[in-house]
Amino acid sequence: FRSSLDWLENPEVYAVNRMKAHSDHSFYESVEEAANGQMSLSQSLNGIWHFAYNENPKDRPEEFYREDFGIIGFSKIEVPGHIELQGYGQCQYTNIHYPWDGKESLKAPAIPKEYNPVGSYMRYFQLDRELEGKKVFLSFQGAATAIYVWLNGKFVGYSEDGFTPSEFDVTPFLKSGQNKLAVEVYKYSSASWLEDQDFWRLSGIFRDVFLYAIPKTHVYDIDVRAGLLKDYKTGTLDVRISLRGQMKQNKNGSIECVLTDRQGRHIHSEEISPDKMEETEDFMVASFKTKIKAVMPWSAEKPHLYQFFVLVKDERGKAVEIVPQLVGFRRFEMLDGVMCLNGKRLIIKGVNRHEFNAQKGRAVTKEDMLWDIIFMKRNNINAVRTSHYPNHSLWYELCDQFGIYVMDEMNLETHGTWDSLSISKLEDHLPGDDIRWEGAVLDRAESMYERDKNHPCVIAWSLLNEPETTDEAAVPYFKEVFDLARELDVQKRPRTFALIMNSLPDTCKCYRFSDIIALNRYYGWYSQIADLVSAEMVLREELEGWQTQGKPII
Repeated sequence: FRSSLDWLENPEVYAVNRMKAHSDHSFYESVEEAANGQMSLSQSLNGIWHFAYNENPKDRPEEFYREDFGIIGFSKIEVPGHIELQGYGQCQYTNIHYPWDGKESLKAPAIPKEYNPVGSYMRYFQLDRELEGKKVFLSFQGAATAIYVWLNGKFVGYSEDGFTPSEFDVTPFLKSGQNKLAVEVYKYSSASWLEDQDFWRLSGIFRDVFLYAIPKTHVYDIDVRAGLLKDYKTGTLDVRISLRGQMKQNKNGSIECVLTDRQGRHIHSEEISPDKMEETEDFMVASFKTKIKAVMPWSAEKPHLYQFFVLVKDERGKAVEIVPQLVGFRRFEMLDGVMCLNGKRLIIKGVNRHEFNAQKGRAVTKEDMLWDIIFMKRNNINAVRTSHYPNHSLWYELCDQFGIYVMDEMNLETHGTWDSLSISKLEDHLPGDDIRWEGAVLDRAESMYERDKNHPCVIAWSLLNEPETTDEAAVPYFKEVFDLARELDVQKRPRTFALIMNSLPDTCKCYRFSDIIALNRYYGWYSQIADLVSAEMVLREELEGWQTQGKPII
């Protein structure tokens, strides 16, 4: 199978050989290992890589992935990290305009020909003993904007959407002894047309890279839906677990599901054998529903969490995989047009947050995240929008534990296709009704949902930022992506998108698909108004217009 540079300009090619999106759970080979939180089946590839930088694809070392291609002429780069913040290329900040505006005149899905930097990454490694003899996968947690991957001279896969994981089965390509991993990272691809966020335009492998192996029977995906009945005391547990491997092949073994409180006290357990599971083309699916009396609800003020375990057992009853998952019982509902959590009015005191470190850009650390959360808690901030892309998985774990409501935002903004000097034709607005972009857009929604679905902190999905909403052609897109979110999320968390200034009910064609009206406003937009009092009057007029729609406004 050969790779092609044509994929970079083809919006219908956004993933080649990439694994299906799944929950972001950890897994362990023993109870003791799970208690320590150290995955023996995971091997980090973070650190110093060999690296070459070229400003144009035609100048790149085209065959650097070959096993006989050495490191002469290559320098070094740190992973995770951005290319531009390690001495290569230049940093660029733009808001509405695309980064190539004023340099090249382009129409989607074309990409720059004169300046499209390429990072060529190489890493040599030996597979850890614990991973040997097992199926092994390669995971990129974040890389912008498009990556080609080779292992030992063989093409592995291609992926876009750098803010959700890109994972590949590398089992057929591994060998004993030294292995050579090669990755090309392109700054611009057709995906760049969908990623016109108001931020620094940085590229590179900016989140963790690691290998992981799976046991003979493996929990590929876990969906734990923890809710409350209307008495707000009785918890509901609706669980769906997708398993792959030996259990599907020989129908032996079982799984045990155990719910405990944070002190380890047993609350509920279920044993499910293969004859009670649903068999699909790829998985054995175990599911159950139950009620739990007298639970302590999760909220930002009191983030009570419970521990849910899945123990995968072989035919002798020995646990071969343990999956821990923190769960929080809560009930989101709309009562008389008011957002309520656990029966009480939900008051949002929130902020927009970019992932950012002044030295490392979006390659943020746990310490960076904890600083932000502690700052928010100290200042009575209880909510955050992940503007404008899914954040690092650890961020959601911390928000679960510390109690921060999250509006999880999809990696999609096409602001520059409708609010830019370089584009004026209505038919050029994206995504509009251009079927070529359908797969990539829906894939981004599904990747975000599948990864983040188990986090109680996520109370709403934002499915894009600052779209063009007066164009009737955009209506089918909005309907499809919002329908997908409703179909995927049985918890029915509200769906929204961030409306740009001056979007009003009589001109916005697409707000009817949204469960919440989310308005982007700041005083700078009213700078033509002489004083804050007048600006407040204008904003109040806008709010009154939206209040007639009977939907909550954020």
